[in-house]
Amino acid sequence: MSEAVLLCEGLSRVYRDGDRSVQVLDNVEFHLRPGERVAIIGASGSGKSTLLNLLGGLDEPSSGRVVMSGQDMAQLSEAERCRLRNERLGFVYQFHHLLPEFDARENVAMPLLIGGTSRKQALASADAMLERVGMGHRLSHRPGQLSGGERQRVAIARSLVTRPDCVLMDEPTGNLDPKSAEQLLALIDELGQERASFVVVTHDPAIAARMHRTLELQHGRLLELSQ
Repeated sequence: MSEAVLLCEGLSRVYRDGDRSVQVLDNVEFHLRPGERVAIIGASGSGKSTLLNLLGGLDEPSSGRVVMSGQDMAQLSEAERCRLRNERLGFVYQFHHLLPEFDARENVAMPLLIGGTSRKQALASADAMLERVGMGHRLSHRPGQLSGGERQRVAIARSLVTRPDCVLMDEPTGNLDPKSAEQLLALIDELGQERASFVVVTHDPAIAARMHRTLELQHGRLLELSQ
């Protein structure tokens, strides 16, 4: 698995509630190759978002490890993990989490600015990515001036602007109309040809069918389904 962009081995997550333990993930094994698109499905509460948080280094496993671009997350300092996420990972949450005081292009440029890119170059890259998600006509609008679907498209552009090795998406089309959802899926296909990898949590069978593989979380275990 040396070629894997993202790898987890023996991944478990247990939450404590007083004397009670709840095991959400149990010995999960997962790998993602360059350019691969994987869907993760499962019932509500099955641990899909927990798994995404672990894969992205936003939470720590109870046991097991996550390796991103050849680097073991557990062996990195918090600053190193933040740098790795900024440079190598993109995130799309079910809710957009845009910064309300900044316009669309500034929100999208933010990961580049944090990474040290010049403001001029960061804004130019943001403009280009917003154009690709169909938001080139709304560059100067703040989140409060955008519809829910438009805000989600801005968030998607923000996740892609650094050209990450891997993008983690949590129900990315939930707030999109059918046309915008199809546009996003076409963009995922296109970026996959450029060797970007995607992990997409979804409840939509049509979206899962567009991925290379579909995995289902059942009772804390990740099972591969035949396509």
